[in-house]
Amino acid sequence: MNPAKPAARPGIGLSLKGRALRYLAAREHSRAELERKLAPHEETPGQLAQVLDDLQAKDFISEVRVLESVIHRRAGRFGAARIKHELLNKGLGAELVASAMDRLKLNELERAREVWRKKFAGPAPDAAGRARQMRFLATRGFGGDVIRRVVSQADDD
Repeated sequence: MNPAKPAARPGIGLSLKGRALRYLAAREHSRAELERKLAPHEETPGQLAQVLDDLQAKDFISEVRVLESVIHRRAGRFGAARIKHELLNKGLGAELVASAMDRLKLNELERAREVWRKKFAGPAPDAAGRARQMRFLATRGFGGDVIRRVVSQADDD
């Protein structure tokens, strides 16, 4: 009989660089995200910063790619406020996030209308239904002015 082999646990025995590359292979990560995820595995002080500096120098870590990735994945379902919150939580620079928000707000109304169309069959028959639709759009991160325009134009259709 073959002795049972212990199941290999992913990540055991990997270097910091190996762990970082594994995370980056799955999706784009900001430097701040990688620092949070890899800090518990740092063996000597400064080792993590050195690994991340090396990866950033080789362009494996890019704030611009992280920003574009998040916007590409989220813009069809969420408003600018929700996307901004996510980008800031990823540790991206305020200037970079602000310029992205300016671009997102250009088509915020169209994106909100599309999200509304996918969720609701049509205009709400009463004030309670309109309030429910407005709350839904608000939780998706759309602004109050955009929400009012979407829900009131739905009534006009």
